Amino acid sequence: MSTITPTPSQQVFTPATANSTLPLVRRIVADILEIGRAIRSKADTGTPDWEKTPDVQRRMDQLEELMVELQSIGCSYRDWNFDVGLVDFPAIIEGEEVLLCWRSDEDAVTHYHGVHDGYAGRRSIPPQCLGD
Repeated sequence: MSTITPTPSQQVFTPATANSTLPLVRRIVADILEIGRAIRSKADTGTPDWEKTPDVQRRMDQLEELMVELQSIGCSYRDWNFDVGLVDFPAIIEGEEVLLCWRSDEDAVTHYHGVHDGYAGRRSIPPQCLGD
């Protein structure tokens, strides 16, 4: 992995620095999944104006706070169905801007995809880049 000079507005991760954030990211994502699933459950009831209830409003506020917390670390949440908890970390691999991609059921950050490829373009991080 090449040496990177991050811009002040964007954190750039190596696999090692992304992995070092996982204890905190894992806790945040667990909370996001719990809250997101609860909101989705309310939506699935078909009750009119479900999104205006105080409970849902409180949960939406909590969800927003958790998203801001992830953004302050430098990563972003990508699983809007609240199924597996996907998180992307901006990175550069072999001179290309990419997103390191982590799922909440994985032990470590070991995959990436192009900025415009999404999860479907997921590939293993080259072994020579994992030691950084």
